[in-house]
This record gives sequence, C-alpha cells and structure tokens, in this order.
Amino acid sequence: MEVSVAAAAAVHLLVERRQTLATAESLTGGLVAATIVEIPGVSAVYRGGLVVYATELKGTLAGVPRRLLDERGPVDPEVAAKLAEGARERCGADWGLATTGVAGPEPQDGKPVGLVYIGVAGPAGTTVNELKLTGNRAAIRIESVTAVLQLLTDVLHTTPAAV
Repeated sequence: MEVSVAAAAAVHLLVERRQTLATAESLTGGLVAATIVEIPGVSAVYRGGLVVYATELKGTLAGVPRRLLDERGPVDPEVAAKLAEGARERCGADWGLATTGVAGPEPQDGKPVGLVYIGVAGPAGTTVNELKLTGNRAAIRIESVTAVLQLLTDVLHTTPAAV
C-alpha cells in the first residue's frame, strides 16, 4: 500500500470516530507526522508528536523506563509499546503511534539493518509488530511509515469506537 493511501485511510477513520492521534518516532524522524499532516482534515484528529531519535529522549520525552532502555536498547518491541503509550499519554490523544528500529546503513547495537518495531496504543491496549525490511535507508523508513499507518487502520477496524 502506498504511504499516502495508508495515511488517508487512518485519518478518515479517526475523523469518523472523532478520535485523536499522537506520534513518537525514532528511525522515521518525523516522517510519520509529516505524512499524516498532508491529509486534508487532519487538524481535527492529529494532536502532535515526539521525535525521539536519541535514546535518552525516549525516556525523558516519551516516558520509556530508563531500565528498559538500559537492558534492551532502543530497538525492542517493549520500547515500541512504551513509545506509543507515551505519545498517547503525553499528547492527550486517544491513539499513539510509534516507530523504532534500524534504518541503516550499519547495524546498531547488534540489531540488523531493517529490524523495525511499530506500535499502536489505544483505549483497549497496545499492539506491536516486528518488521524485517530490506532496501536502503529511505526505503526502510518509508515502509515503516506505511506499516505503522496500516497497523493503525487495522486496529481501528477491529476496535469499537466507544471503548
């Protein structure tokens, strides 16, 4: 699915549900937010986001526990969950999205290029998916954005609006 189609689908569902969204991004560096705000009508649903590229900012800005970051590093499914939950909580949104992973060109802390975790936190809980992507840095980042927006759409389709 093309990234703009994924963004439009997610935004339109949020508008229909009268629910809001926030983001916490690492490897995508604000690309999720930039993609979302291209969609007309997004101001009704998008609250804002955190670009927490540096590991310590994942803790100080997004609320990821320092112990978790010290023990597992930033590229971890539980970190993705905590980032999504932190975005949701700190921005006062119904839904939080998160991306964390290795875009390359080199592995990071023993994690291979293309290993990405995406998270969606909402009123009924948090969902995290692991991605093993291929391609160059730009391709991995774009695919991560598309995947997290598609995950949000999937979760919205399976979660009642009034949770």
